[in-house]
Amino acid sequence: MTVRGRFSLDTNILVYAVDRDAGERHRRSRELIEQSARCDCVLTLQALAEFFHATTRKTLLEPERASVFVRSWLEVFPAISANESDLADAIDAVGEHRLSFGDAMLWAAARQAGCSAILSEDMQHGRRLGGVEFVNPFSADAATRLGALLDT
Repeated sequence: MTVRGRFSLDTNILVYAVDRDAGERHRRSRELIEQSARCDCVLTLQALAEFFHATTRKTLLEPERASVFVRSWLEVFPAISANESDLADAIDAVGEHRLSFGDAMLWAAARQAGCSAILSEDMQHGRRLGGVEFVNPFSADAATRLGALLDT
């Protein structure tokens, strides 16, 4: 049984939301962010920083425009950050669970904040780690879990 709970969005969802060349992922990401704003969704400072870096490095957005997105999301979503124990857990997760360091840090901070899921295209869809499920919102079989999280 899936239950509604706190969740977080990975950087790729945020980037797709501003990348008009991303086609269906652009449309779906904008929709996900809008729906998530009405739910118990938190954003990690790491994902927001990665968004700023990725969109300005790829010249997808000028720094001023990227800043507007980050600041507006900070007004809508609670922001969480990793702490010292999250760093230790992330380091362990890299070795034990073969997560990239960035994904492990996001997972550790989200888990510490009480998230039951992380919406991400980059993590192994359906995998559960430390009580947190990785959900690829672009996967055809994600509808049930997304419906539970987004109350749709």
